[in-house]
Amino acid sequence: MSEATHPQSTLPEFDYWLIGMAVALLSFGVIMVASASLHVGDRLVGNPFYHLTRHGLAVGLGLVGALAISQVPTEQWERAGTALYFVGLLLLLLVLIPGVGREANGAVRWIPIGPFNLQSSEFMKLFLVVYMAGYLVRRQLEVAHSIWGFAKPMILLVMAAALIMQQPDFGTTAVLLATAMGMLFLGGVALWQFAVLLVSAGVVLAGLVIWSPYRLQRVTSFLNPWADVNDSGYQLAQALIAFGRGEWLGVGLGNGIQKQFYLPEAHTDFLMAVVGEEFGLLGTLTVVALFSLIVWRAFCIGAAAEAIERRFSAYVAYGFGLWVGMQAFINIGVNIGLLPTKGLTLPLMSYGGNSIIVACIVIGMLARIDYETRRDAPAHRLEQDKWAGA
Repeated sequence: MSEATHPQSTLPEFDYWLIGMAVALLSFGVIMVASASLHVGDRLVGNPFYHLTRHGLAVGLGLVGALAISQVPTEQWERAGTALYFVGLLLLLLVLIPGVGREANGAVRWIPIGPFNLQSSEFMKLFLVVYMAGYLVRRQLEVAHSIWGFAKPMILLVMAAALIMQQPDFGTTAVLLATAMGMLFLGGVALWQFAVLLVSAGVVLAGLVIWSPYRLQRVTSFLNPWADVNDSGYQLAQALIAFGRGEWLGVGLGNGIQKQFYLPEAHTDFLMAVVGEEFGLLGTLTVVALFSLIVWRAFCIGAAAEAIERRFSAYVAYGFGLWVGMQAFINIGVNIGLLPTKGLTLPLMSYGGNSIIVACIVIGMLARIDYETRRDAPAHRLEQDKWAGA
């Protein structure tokens, strides 16, 4: 049987490197959450496995969500993009309604749904990428050549950012803005417009820091945590001590001391400090390398999709790469004292049900884009060859 008449008996494979690296981070995250949270669960609820059980449940739900979303054609995401964005805005509004949103540590970010607490800002990041990708496809010429085409999505973005800042959640707002701006830049927005947006966003974020005493304190304390090591600089100082104790190879799994009530939020925002103490510089660089490779694979998947003119899929992949890379960079930067303290989890690793579930869905969507690109690439090449021959 000739090649032309040979049936397609097998489907294209997924990007197993991407999936393998994501599973590696998820698995390592479970181990580190267990190491960092056993004493916390024992003290708070009398059950050392409390946080590990909930984290494991989130990982399970995330894997089911990833598998389910990997079966959904990207065309359906594109059609639903605008609706999803407004659903996200509605959720951001609901969390601010007294009696609906749940407060914890001075922030109102969760909507209780039975035993589960929905964090609307996490899902808003997902909806933003899908909406922006669809907009860049629909309004390609407007975005590249018209100020209005550039301004329209920014109006919706500012609305979402303003609602998130009311929670308040400065870190998520920064990730949201950075992801959207990166997607606009990749979508072909004029360089001067992008520069104006970048400067404006910087001014606004700087203003939010200066006008808010607790944010200003975070910035000044990160510059020199040892100046007030028992108050504003305490958390960062304890994280730096953890990294210092880890040295090259760490003190060994479970042998860390800083997580024993010295380092606050060790199983959530400062999980990387526990990694640094127990696995040293080698473990820290391994995690950084895995995140770097996931971002690289996301951009490779996007470039492959763009090469066969699947522009929506390409922008979604680029957006996810920007988002995961930016959030991982900020979280790790906070842990090592490179950036001011922010309440951002480490994707795929930190304790936090919504963050884990959404991160798994992102991997599932990337896997779907890669699958469709591999599936459609031969047909696209055949079409190109036909026109070249004509």
